[in-house]
Amino acid sequence: MSKLANKVAVVTGGGSGVGKSAAALFLKEGAKVVIAGRDGAKLAAVAKELNAGDSLRTLPTDVTKAEQCQALIDFATKTFGRVDILVNNAGTNIKDRTLRELTPEAWDMMIRTNLDGAFYCTKAVLPQMFDRKDGVIVNVVSVAGKRANPLGGAAYVAAKFAMGGLGLVLSNEEKDSGVRVSNIYPGEIDTPILAARPKPVSEEQRAVILKPEDVAEAVLFVASLPARVSIPELVIKPTVQMYW
Repeated sequence: MSKLANKVAVVTGGGSGVGKSAAALFLKEGAKVVIAGRDGAKLAAVAKELNAGDSLRTLPTDVTKAEQCQALIDFATKTFGRVDILVNNAGTNIKDRTLRELTPEAWDMMIRTNLDGAFYCTKAVLPQMFDRKDGVIVNVVSVAGKRANPLGGAAYVAAKFAMGGLGLVLSNEEKDSGVRVSNIYPGEIDTPILAARPKPVSEEQRAVILKPEDVAEAVLFVASLPARVSIPELVIKPTVQMYW
């Protein structure tokens, strides 16, 4: 039997990278999926590529805006009847990421995208999960939310530490409600966000770091476990990357 038969999932940041790969895996395992992202054309291209028919819908969404996050959950619920799984995957980074370089405007953008969006989507989906006493929220965080390495930059690291804290608090607050929360902390992944690195990433480096589908498998793992099982935290990294 498919691991996610009769389940409905919403995946933010679904236009590329981990979000796209997670959506593909979820569909393969029998779920109905709504992918969201800021670029409607990119979402449409993903939908065409995955060719999942009515099992996949898209909705252009700016997760920095609470009302759009609410509209996303409302759309998925109206379309498929419910939302069983929320994957908070939307994120971004910038090249000028040191504290010396950061401007207040850049800081605000980073926090809104990497942290506030997860909060807004989570708040929007929780009421129906509470009503059913069942639901899974997967936060795709980063090892930058575990280890304050300057590589990620001050704003990204701060947002990811906060995102991880948000997930852990919710997990503990709602341990008796049937809502499970999993934080996944990936190391370096070969995704479009690498284009925002201050120094270009070589093809040799890309060849040995994680691929989006590796992280998507971790997302599927925590999302498909039985209701009695919760994975609060899962770190996944390239073999060649140190974890310290």
